[in-house]
Amino acid sequence: MAESARTLDWNGANGDHWVAYEEQYNAAMFRYSERLFAGADVQPDDRVLDVGCGCGQTTRVAAALAAEGSALGVDLSAAMLAQARARAAEEGVGNVRFEQADAQVHGFADGAYDVAISRHGVMFFADPVAAFANVRRALRPAGRLAFVCWRAPEESEYSAVPRAALGRYVTVPKSGGVNEPGPNSLADPDRVREVLGGAGFVDVRLEAENEPMDLGAGVGEALDFVLNRPHVRGVMADLDGGTKAKATEALREALTPYVTPEGVLLRAPAWLVTAHNAA
Repeated sequence: MAESARTLDWNGANGDHWVAYEEQYNAAMFRYSERLFAGADVQPDDRVLDVGCGCGQTTRVAAALAAEGSALGVDLSAAMLAQARARAAEEGVGNVRFEQADAQVHGFADGAYDVAISRHGVMFFADPVAAFANVRRALRPAGRLAFVCWRAPEESEYSAVPRAALGRYVTVPKSGGVNEPGPNSLADPDRVREVLGGAGFVDVRLEAENEPMDLGAGVGEALDFVLNRPHVRGVMADLDGGTKAKATEALREALTPYVTPEGVLLRAPAWLVTAHNAA
């Protein structure tokens, strides 16, 4: 697999961060996991492909649902895949495996899978049409695609609240536009339809979801989570001690109104996208 810049990124700080905060990310995104599997409709004998599987929670859920079938998780990050394999072994999941692969170019066997899924893992392709076409070829005729991806960042408290608070003291790097690889690349519903249609999918449907992200049990946990995200940690490291303390306090104050008995909940709008391979 060619080591593109994004491959190296996921094998560096980003991948290490996701491993370190695996449980917190899984807790933060569990509502979107529920929405994903509602859309995927995994059957007991399905063969499931999980694209951008990360530390493998969704792959293991898919394997449990496809108890008579199997699940393959693919990701760029060696560290996250090592964690995924360890978790599967701990849980005794026998019908799951993981492979380091770039889904845009990987040589999947044609028609090998009944359903492809992804929880926020398909927004980073350099050529999304080519990537989804490659995933489609891996699906059987009439095979299913289901994924969740972020909507526009300006609609998201999860994105906007920390950025506004920290932005009083430091410039937080933008997470990318709708026409470049990154979290927001599939925020535009028209572009999603264009990309999937260009890749050969049919019956493309988008459902607007408005679930919150749970950043932690309390404001301290949420603060730690945000400050240790690689793009935030990088810019905070350049601040002098006094400015860093002020930025941290501003973030604490911004997060405090979102504390609830269920956690620190910030709205994070996303799309649930479903489609089919042509019969």
